[in-house]
Amino acid sequence: MKVDVNAIVTATEANQNFSKVARLAERKGRVVVFKNNRPKLLVIDLDTEPQIEMSEDEKFEFVAKRILKEHREAFKELAK
Repeated sequence: MKVDVNAIVTATEANQNFSKVARLAERKGRVVVFKNNRPKLLVIDLDTEPQIEMSEDEKFEFVAKRILKEHREAFKELAK
């Protein structure tokens, strides 16, 4: 992924002024948030970034995996 050097912010800046980061993402399409001098997070404008487009089945699978991961122990208990 190519990163626009004008679309990089620090984690501290993102934490203190998220609205600025959001506006920058709207303008540039994406913003990379650095933490400890390393890329950590990607803030994207969902209206302009095609990499996020998913079919309905893909969205369902994504959400199902997240729920299973977060509640694995409860599902194990229910399965007994």
